[in-house]
Formats: sequence, C-alpha cells, structure tokens
Amino acid sequence: MKSRLLAAAIGIACLTLLGAGTELSAFDNDETTGYRMQNYRSPVNLPVQGGKRVETADVDALTKEGAILVDVMPQRGGYDPATGGWRMVDKHETLPGATWLPNTGTGYVEPRLAAYFTDELSRLTKGDKAKPLIVFCKADCWMSWNAVKRAAELGYSRVYWYADGSDGWNDADRALVGATPPPVPALAGH
Repeated sequence: MKSRLLAAAIGIACLTLLGAGTELSAFDNDETTGYRMQNYRSPVNLPVQGGKRVETADVDALTKEGAILVDVMPQRGGYDPATGGWRMVDKHETLPGATWLPNTGTGYVEPRLAAYFTDELSRLTKGDKAKPLIVFCKADCWMSWNAVKRAAELGYSRVYWYADGSDGWNDADRALVGATPPPVPALAGH
C-alpha cells in the first residue's frame, strides 16, 4: 500500500510540474479497502458505504434528537508529534456544536490518528455505538465519505453523511463558528 501511495504522490507531483490540467488516470479508490486515496476535492460519484446521505433539514432533525456532528476537514499544519497539539495553519469554521477531527478522512490514516478518531468517537458517544453520528467536511469532498465508512467499520450503526458539509450549511444561510480540534494524545513522557 505504501508503494501505491508513493506512486500516486509521484504522479501528482509530475502532473503538477508538467502543468497538466487533466484528471489523474489512476484509480482514485483503493481496490482493496475501497477508501478514496487521492483527489479528495472532487464530485463524489459512489454511494456512501456504511451510512446514509442526509440533507440540511435532516441535520436539523437529527441534532434535535441528539446526533453528534463530526467535522473531518483536514488541517494543513498537521499536529506536533511530541505534544499532539494541532499546528493551526488555516482558520477553520464549522457547524455549531460540531467536533473537528482533522485529517481523519484521508484514505490512509496513520495509526496514531486512527486511534485518535476511534477514541474521540467513543468519547463523544460515551461508548454508545448506536448514537447517531453526522459526518461532514465540505461539498464535493471524499474525506467525509471515507470517515463515514471508517466509523461504520468501527461498529457505529447510525452514521449519516452530510455531503454538502459546511459549504451547504453556509449556502443555506446558516452561521458557521470557529473551530479548534481536540489535541491528539501526547506521546508518553511529554
């Protein structure tokens, strides 16, 4: 899998250097896992796996019933490996009441971030895997699609995908709020 990711990264770099304006011809979803591995900001042309797509009105109804909002928009700065604190390169706004778990919607999630995603979902749901989760990012973004699949694979039975994400929320004239993600657990001894 690492060689496939390296090949994809080299291909993207080559296309960028050559100034190619066409889409990559490589298969964007991993054939084994089904996760989207590249070209995350593009129209999602597959049904979500492990969840149900919802619209803004559904988000309203589900949150009134206690659904938990989970934003998986990435943060370019990543997190500090020693302290677990996020390097806030980009300001991020999200839906009111959402918890932002950056970088957990990529196709491959490194083990420490995978544990962070698992632990945060458990904390947010108080261990109740039947608690409804609404996962989102931005419109035309595969990261939330990946995160819905990942949450379902963790055993969550009521996972919803708000495909329009913060873009759709904003387009519906709804207010967004500033977001700060919870830190990744620090390494032992820090």
